[in-house]
Amino acid sequence: MILPESAQQPTMYFIGVTTTQSSIMNLFPLWAKELGIKDAVIKGIDIEIHAEDSVYQKCIDFIKNDPHSMGALVTTHKIDLYNAASSSFDDLDHYATMFHEISSISKRNERLIGHAKDPISSGLAMESFIPKDFWKHNGEVFIMGAGGSALAIGSYLTDVIHGKHLPKKIIVSNRSEARLKSAEKLLSQIDTPVQFEYYLCPTAEENDQVLKTMPPHSLIINATGLGKDRPGSPLSDKANFPSNSLVWELNYRGALDFMQQALKQKEEKKLHVEDGWIYFIHGWTQVIAEVFNVDILENFETLDKIAMELRVASKK
Repeated sequence: MILPESAQQPTMYFIGVTTTQSSIMNLFPLWAKELGIKDAVIKGIDIEIHAEDSVYQKCIDFIKNDPHSMGALVTTHKIDLYNAASSSFDDLDHYATMFHEISSISKRNERLIGHAKDPISSGLAMESFIPKDFWKHNGEVFIMGAGGSALAIGSYLTDVIHGKHLPKKIIVSNRSEARLKSAEKLLSQIDTPVQFEYYLCPTAEENDQVLKTMPPHSLIINATGLGKDRPGSPLSDKANFPSNSLVWELNYRGALDFMQQALKQKEEKKLHVEDGWIYFIHGWTQVIAEVFNVDILENFETLDKIAMELRVASKK
């Protein structure tokens, strides 16, 4: 990790793995202009996956003590950062303390605040593509990956706001046993009739076997990060998706191998395949609202339009 120099103007950071490749670097200035956030800039802080605690602590100390460093969005390191540096925060929100993760860092009156925004942003993203009566078919959910996104999705899908419109079962798999057991411990706090199951799947072929058990009208999610910062997919090319199901690739950039696997079966299996673009938009706008204390809701449609125009232009 290379820490930036002391900020000379209002600065928001992106704490990730390969931050320079993210669309946010080109998008943020356009959003800041639209929102009237004067002189604001964004800078990336790249940290290796599962870095030493001292690395995360140095990063948080820098943001906390640098006057023009306004806050940050955290991606891959949400859980590791919480474990290493949560004691440095003056306030943590309910989801941060419940799921032991921090995705949003902001300041209010010299107090450092940590939020876990994923339950909100993932919920907003799922509302955009999951039909309201989807779970009447007794479908299930298979989340590959047991990090912060998996916890957020599990929390949202079992929220009491849905009444009886719930999946029959949520299955979580992961290639690391420690992270899987941590997810099980945290998700067990949720009071819900939905059954949770956990599978240690170090290989793609083992995820394939779990996928075979999924009924039609299920939701299949790649929450591993594979296909974005790291090559590959949590499934092999021999995997078979359940028919009439929703397939959600949480990544929006990179090779998106998992998404390509689903698209090859889209017509035959009648799949709805969704990438992580709208999740990306909600995730960033939620954190920007915290960091700069601005109202995003009334501006969301405009911000979404700006982002889509930039995305289309970048593909030309």
